[in-house]
Amino acid sequence: MTYQPEHFLVWGELPVTDLDRSIAFYKAVTQGEVTRDDSGPNPMAVFQPKDMKTGIALSMYPGKPAVRGTGSTLHLSAQGALEDTMQRVREAGGEVVSEPIPLPAGRFFYALDLDGNSVGFFETK
Repeated sequence: MTYQPEHFLVWGELPVTDLDRSIAFYKAVTQGEVTRDDSGPNPMAVFQPKDMKTGIALSMYPGKPAVRGTGSTLHLSAQGALEDTMQRVREAGGEVVSEPIPLPAGRFFYALDLDGNSVGFFETK
């Protein structure tokens, strides 16, 4: 029997050193909504997908990121042309570390966020 879930990724958690600063960074870069939630035992910020019931969840929490560029890479959707997203990464204080990389489904590039977390930003066709 082969296990084939609808999504293998259920949710992701991204450790950041300054939650509010990271919320501002990811809102600026993705042009999406990221909301702070202090209702649980630890503060966190949640990326808001179109459908919270079936969308893949991603959150940030105050924590210790992996050494710069060595942790897992999360690939995120961002609004608009890839080159515009690259510029927003730079303007928000992140670092673009690759040129656009074409795939059959679209293009992406690698970047480092404010804490050195490895992130890919994806543009669909």
